[in-house]
Amino acid sequence: MGRRGGKRNLLPLAKRMRREPTEAERKLWSILRAGRMNSAKFKRQEQIGDYIVDFVCYGARLIVEADGTHHAESDADKVRDAWLCEQGFRILRFWNNDILSDIETVGSAIFAELQSEGQR
Repeated sequence: MGRRGGKRNLLPLAKRMRREPTEAERKLWSILRAGRMNSAKFKRQEQIGDYIVDFVCYGARLIVEADGTHHAESDADKVRDAWLCEQGFRILRFWNNDILSDIETVGSAIFAELQSEGQR
């Protein structure tokens, strides 16, 4: 059994993904790391079940994904997102080009979602 309830151990893949982030993931991590976002503690490239998520804040049950064009209209992502939502997570997805061109708006959206979590 893999980490966090998965059937597979994806830890080696997750570690490689941490070592080799995309430019968008690197930029997003710069605003999420070290409690910079409303003191929320995010982890990156974490295995949850049989999936690896880009960023997760377990305390807020929030997943943040940086998506390239291969995610457009992805049936696999729909299945993955449905399963993660069943586990109690909320998911925010941002296109890589939006992260790279307007990190302030992306950061504001994440901050707003973290704020709304406290009011649920």
